[in-house]
Amino acid sequence: MLAFSSCWNNHRHTDGEPMIEEIVDLGFSHIELSHGMTIAKLPGVRKAFQRGLFTCAGVHNFFPSPVEVMIDAPDAYEFTSHRPFDRQRAMDMTLRTLELAAEFGASYLVLHMGCVPMNPRKWSQSLTNKVATVGSHSPDFIKTKIAFVRKREKIAPLYYHRALEALATIAGHAAEAGVKLAIESRSHYEDMPSEREMLALQKHFADNPLVGYWHDFGHVQLKHNLGLLDHGEWLQRIAPHLIGGHVHDVEWPALDHRVPFSGMIDYAPLLEYFPPGCPLVWELSPSRNAVEIRNAHARWQSEFPAM
Repeated sequence: MLAFSSCWNNHRHTDGEPMIEEIVDLGFSHIELSHGMTIAKLPGVRKAFQRGLFTCAGVHNFFPSPVEVMIDAPDAYEFTSHRPFDRQRAMDMTLRTLELAAEFGASYLVLHMGCVPMNPRKWSQSLTNKVATVGSHSPDFIKTKIAFVRKREKIAPLYYHRALEALATIAGHAAEAGVKLAIESRSHYEDMPSEREMLALQKHFADNPLVGYWHDFGHVQLKHNLGLLDHGEWLQRIAPHLIGGHVHDVEWPALDHRVPFSGMIDYAPLLEYFPPGCPLVWELSPSRNAVEIRNAHARWQSEFPAM
């Protein structure tokens, strides 16, 4: 099932109804209601839904945004935070989002689980700069990457357990709502969970059919570009837990949320791991224009008609 995220045009609208109409005009009838949306847009989204303009494929936490957060910041509150208020606010907003997901008939809720507190400028951004300038085989790059992995592995357990506890609470409410919890692959190695932690998390919830994995093509490609994983091999390992994915492309080495076919991702071998009907949501930068999206959409339908 091909769908489209409202993150693309949310910022251009003050009313949710024309925001939905613009996406439908691109040729998408399935929409993911994404983070960054103010509560003022919710009545318009409801109106569009009641008109039958779209089917809600899923919802991305937090929806709507916390009223005190003035920008699109899905990580404004984290389950891994040292601050109890932040952890509780993240939980409260998530449970509210879960209620709205059920209201709109969404099949899944995409979740960010937090991070390990390591400065991305010192680590992920530093690695990105090095791979772009001196390459991934340089001694400087390799030394930095090894130090990064070692430090994260040392301090990560506390934050993993916080994320695990939060997910256990959310899972109880998800059962009542009938909404799957899709734990997203993140773009930075500082984020929670890492791939090793994702596998452990899925094993922990193996008996819960509502907890699964959300594959973000662009995020995983960024890690692939830094030599932190192999995109295809990772997808093969995690495939049994797949709920769906965010589709966007990447321009080397780290410019993501590009329109499909405009960057470096070879989708064909990766899509083999996604069963027919699995939600594939185009999550594009607001800077991408409607013409290139329509052209890419037509090409996608031609090359991947079963998806």
